[in-house]
Amino acid sequence: MARSQKVEFKGADGQTLAARLDLPEGKPRAFSLFAHCFTCSKDIFAASRIASTLAERGIAVLRFDFTGLGASEGEFANTNFSSNVQDLLHAVAYLRKTWEAPRLLVGHSLGGAAVLAAAGDVPEVGAVATIGAPGQVDHVLHNFGTSIEAIRNEGVAEVKLAGRPFTIKRQFVEDVEKQRLAERIATMRKALLVMHAPQDQTVGIDNATAIFRAAKHPKSFVSLDGADHLLSKRVDAIYAADVIAAWIGRQDGEEAQSAGAGATAGDHPEAGAGAGLPDGVVRVEETGAGQFQQRMRVGAHTVLADEPRSYGGDDTGPTPYDLLSMGLGACTSMTLRMYAARKGLDLEPVVVDVKHAKVHAQDCADCGEGHEGRIDRFERTIRLGGHVSDEMRSKLLEIADKCPVHRTLEQSAAVVTTLEDGKG
Repeated sequence: MARSQKVEFKGADGQTLAARLDLPEGKPRAFSLFAHCFTCSKDIFAASRIASTLAERGIAVLRFDFTGLGASEGEFANTNFSSNVQDLLHAVAYLRKTWEAPRLLVGHSLGGAAVLAAAGDVPEVGAVATIGAPGQVDHVLHNFGTSIEAIRNEGVAEVKLAGRPFTIKRQFVEDVEKQRLAERIATMRKALLVMHAPQDQTVGIDNATAIFRAAKHPKSFVSLDGADHLLSKRVDAIYAADVIAAWIGRQDGEEAQSAGAGATAGDHPEAGAGAGLPDGVVRVEETGAGQFQQRMRVGAHTVLADEPRSYGGDDTGPTPYDLLSMGLGACTSMTLRMYAARKGLDLEPVVVDVKHAKVHAQDCADCGEGHEGRIDRFERTIRLGGHVSDEMRSKLLEIADKCPVHRTLEQSAAVVTTLEDGKG
């Protein structure tokens, strides 16, 4: 049973920062640090849920209020992105002195940018996870609206953020504009997990792309489809927490093997599963969370699968048929992109929607011949941006039908199953 306790430490300006340390029941197998979103606090639901979930998995989490926010001392108006990064490094120093230096940094929104900027200065950190983080620090300026001109011209202005008034000074604007986050990402040399909602209206999905491209491998991306920026829905926060917990478990396994520390899958149930798998092998295993939740690993990537609540699951991930539809959609889009590149076509981003249903063959007029009884019907809708001629649309539709996954689904396939003892 995880427990949470209040702690405090001195921040970059000597102010006392309020924090909370979430600890597992036994000895922590690792420590981590969580940085909250812009003008939020350590107690926002996403932060508390992720911290408690990681603690339940044996990873202690320190989450704190940046200077001038929440229960921490100091004036928010006198802070900026650089001081936030320094607060983070002071939190690292507190953990290093009092407990153990963190091996994982997790950041939400602007907190995600802060952990990316700080990670390279913490040698003990081996992994960084971001949630809805901006690819450039000055992205935060769009929150100030028309007040940005008043801040530049008059040196200070009051802006409303999430319905609350905050005083913003010119020094804040100048500080974020001089940050070069991409350079910090490229040189931090840490395992990276980028999590982002495609529907995020506060920090667009293109920011996740920018972070991912700037980073070196190993790196992974997980879509928080349907979530809002603050992960305000419980199911979204739980899903993010579970993915981070599963992902860091894999990183622990790799670190233990490379360091020769003698840790095994028996030491940490998640650590060895998936590490060292042969190329092309996908490992699926039960997590023990809920009735149906599965952890799927391939290469450096980890994804959760589940069933909806109506089927007895916890809805923490896509269903097996959702994943099948995703495979068809991804293959279709990739096939079209390869064709466009080969032909030199200026094809705008492709969007593919896929629906799956089981229908009676006799009721499916567009399913082709040779089908009997109940069959699986995948309805695929392809959206092409920009101006595409009717002739080219016809050709692209023909190319889409040549997608390898499409062919696999339409043609016969063989599944050969063997049974082994143990986990293997």
